[in-house]
Amino acid sequence: MRTLFHFPLSPASRTVRLVLGEKRLPFEAIVERAWEKRPEFLALNPAGDVPVLVEDNGLIVPDVYVICEYLEEAYADIPLLGRTLAERVEVRRVVAWFETLFATEVSGRFIDERVMKRLSGRGNPDGGALREAYASMRPLMKYVNDLAENRNWLGGQFLSLADFTAAAHLSCLDFIGDIDWAKVPAVRDWYAKMKSRPCFRPLLSDRVSGITPPEYYTNLDF
Repeated sequence: MRTLFHFPLSPASRTVRLVLGEKRLPFEAIVERAWEKRPEFLALNPAGDVPVLVEDNGLIVPDVYVICEYLEEAYADIPLLGRTLAERVEVRRVVAWFETLFATEVSGRFIDERVMKRLSGRGNPDGGALREAYASMRPLMKYVNDLAENRNWLGGQFLSLADFTAAAHLSCLDFIGDIDWAKVPAVRDWYAKMKSRPCFRPLLSDRVSGITPPEYYTNLDF
């Protein structure tokens, strides 16, 4: 069977899990603690990070960008990038915004400080880093709220990879309780739609040792 090496609170991993689910592609999910640097995993992906997809025929596809582009080309029946060049440019722009700016300034910082440091034995969260992340989060979440207010979906008028990428990042932050949904009501309404999709259900059952998500994390009507 198709296999995905992932980590539950990796936004990149969650993006791929959502895309596979939306495209109705069955897969076996294997949790990989990438910081342990297993030789067997490094043989699959010398970069040493998740996600890594291994197809039935043995094809190894690493990295969230590469995997999503591959899935779009190989399984085009349910397109997630758009039909026209302009649509595809805009979807890719929003995806890149989340995977670069938002990941660097917000989601990556929170996840590293609150989750990865403890799991990998690198000590306690850095209060200064968390304050910087909160400061960066306010204007960036306002931008996401503006997108949600003015579009049917974040990438335009149709459900796309932009929505699944955004949902992956925000669901990780939601898991660790770092989003004040009252301040971004349009994002909250959009996220409720995303949580209601069948492909999202496995994410709602994720659990990580030592971390208890808020009670509303699994509530579809929050």
